Amino acid sequence: KRDRFLDLMKASRFRPLPCHGSYFQLMDYSAISDAPDANFAIWMAKEHGVASIPTSPMLHRSRAPQVVRFCFAKQDQTLERAAERLRRI
Repeated sequence: KRDRFLDLMKASRFRPLPCHGSYFQLMDYSAISDAPDANFAIWMAKEHGVASIPTSPMLHRSRAPQVVRFCFAKQDQTLERAAERLRRI
């Protein structure tokens, strides 16, 4: 599922970060926005209908990078629809 999601996202401006042994794919969005991750995640959900998880709540002492997490433990059709929307950003 991760590889499928990454393949679908190749044409997007999101940059994947290495992830292993997880149901989540970290994606750098710095080519899209300089907004803080929580604001960016809310904007994506409202404007594009795709949910993501900001990383800032997991960081206590450092500033969060421009990275959000996407869960790829979804049906292929859901991944395809989400990637189609994300490629338009």
